[in-house]
Amino acid sequence: MSTAILTGQPVPGSSIEDDLRSLGFEVCTAADPAAAETLLAQVPADERVAVVDAGFVGHLHALRLGLTDPRFPLAAIPGAVTAQPTGRRALTRALARENSAGAGTTLVGSLADRIVTALDADVHRPELGSLVAAVPADPQARNEARQAVAAVDDEAVRLKSAVKARDGFFTTFFISPYSRYIARWCARRGLTPNQVTTASLITALIAAGCAATGTRGGFIAAGVLLIASFVLDCTDGQLARYSLQYSTLGAWLDATFDRAKEYAYYAGLALGAARGGDDVWALALGAMVLQTCRHVVDFSFNEANHDATANTSPTAALSDKLDSVGWTVWLRRMIVLPIGERWALIAVLTAATTPRITFYVLLIGCAFAATYTTAGRVLRSLTRKARRTDRAAQALADLADSGPLVELLKRTAPRFPAPLSAAVGGLLVVISAAVWGAAWPTLLCAIAYAALSAVARPLKGALDWLVPPFFRAAEYGTVLILAAESEVNGALPAAFGLVAAVAYHHYDTVYRIRGNAGAPPHWLVRAIGGHEGRTLVVTVLAVLLTAAQFKVALTVLAVAVALVVLVESTRFWVSAGAPAVHDEGEPA
Repeated sequence: MSTAILTGQPVPGSSIEDDLRSLGFEVCTAADPAAAETLLAQVPADERVAVVDAGFVGHLHALRLGLTDPRFPLAAIPGAVTAQPTGRRALTRALARENSAGAGTTLVGSLADRIVTALDADVHRPELGSLVAAVPADPQARNEARQAVAAVDDEAVRLKSAVKARDGFFTTFFISPYSRYIARWCARRGLTPNQVTTASLITALIAAGCAATGTRGGFIAAGVLLIASFVLDCTDGQLARYSLQYSTLGAWLDATFDRAKEYAYYAGLALGAARGGDDVWALALGAMVLQTCRHVVDFSFNEANHDATANTSPTAALSDKLDSVGWTVWLRRMIVLPIGERWALIAVLTAATTPRITFYVLLIGCAFAATYTTAGRVLRSLTRKARRTDRAAQALADLADSGPLVELLKRTAPRFPAPLSAAVGGLLVVISAAVWGAAWPTLLCAIAYAALSAVARPLKGALDWLVPPFFRAAEYGTVLILAAESEVNGALPAAFGLVAAVAYHHYDTVYRIRGNAGAPPHWLVRAIGGHEGRTLVVTVLAVLLTAAQFKVALTVLAVAVALVVLVESTRFWVSAGAPAVHDEGEPA
């Protein structure tokens, strides 16, 4: 329930009351600021409340943007201010101060605007663009404002703003031109973004099932359904922006389902290939490892520079210059193989070729994209002058996902440069696994990796954002190589499941940090061992067990990790204290 308090002199012919009711507000009127303060005190503390000038002239969508977005405790547009329960105290104080300051005097202007000026908390002011929101001071100004309202189609603006401002070439030109209308159709029928997100997941899982049949018809159906899933994936975000239906649960679903869909599809392709006598599980796992590491590079770089000061970089300046030229913008967005281009590529190759060719092309494309983006970010980091904050260092430490072994060894860790230590340790364990397989030298290198992972100093160096990606590549790569070296049926699918479970935990960590909720609880990181603990455990199992036993152990480990991280993640994201994050999605 929401309540809107109308203040000021009513204007003949105004539709403000009807507009507010259409947005779900119960409307009451206040003759003066003192009456508004009394009405505000009567509104239940768990309700949203708005103060709106009775003389407001503007678009309905401007009111919607200013008064109904659930992500912000306080929000305002000219002539209107709103507070959710968490911002209610600040609104009450501001109105009380306004009444106290204005006692016995004649005040000029909108009460809502004066309240916004008096607020002692952050107020969200949505970008209105061509939308009109004003409180005209005289009949001529009111007439001009009404003409401006009539000159702009707010539904067209609403549809346009439902689409992300920055998106990939395929999404922008082949999906969004019609998916926005699907979003509007869903909104008018009362469907929620979470329902569309779930439909997208189900469609992708059906596509994976079709791919798993191993037949040409199944592969064609899988490609078509994968594109349909992506259309729905775009639609859910557009529906959320169109109707401002942002939610904590929706943030969690949107953040995790994309990866679940893509990796489930990889598994379906691998199963389909196996039906035809071709074992591509190593390629499927390799694609998942490469894609996950690409994302960790994105996440770590962005978090390291989230609030960096004194940012100067010739590389960044060149990038901005290239982004000012139309064709280079789209070329740069395409070569990083964002989700739209990547899924279109996978869909077409699935329908027209074989799973092996699909994975080969995907691996080559993702490797090129990873090289391009990582090289650019390294150059930016080396050529910039920036001082990173404690928040950035803590975010990188959380993304590193170090466990109890690192905590124990950190007290005596040598002060090597963090990226060098992580890179050397990762190369040791991965190369030893590739050269010696499940042998004692590999175990010794895994122990050395754990020791070199114990970075003692804060991660504030120019290239310290590379530490989490190095750890991800080392852990996932070791699991992949040891499972492939075992040469027993079922080992690679078990390794696929283990990496998928751990990757889910790492994505969950990212979105908690983005919601300013901190990393997952310390007990969870300790319970699943941290990256160094899991790497060491997998290596010990590979060395001490037979190939058949190793497969069983990997399966048990995958199930155990998945259960622990999924239960804790679900508990957190559906709880009342989880952050109401609306994430625009990663371009890659």
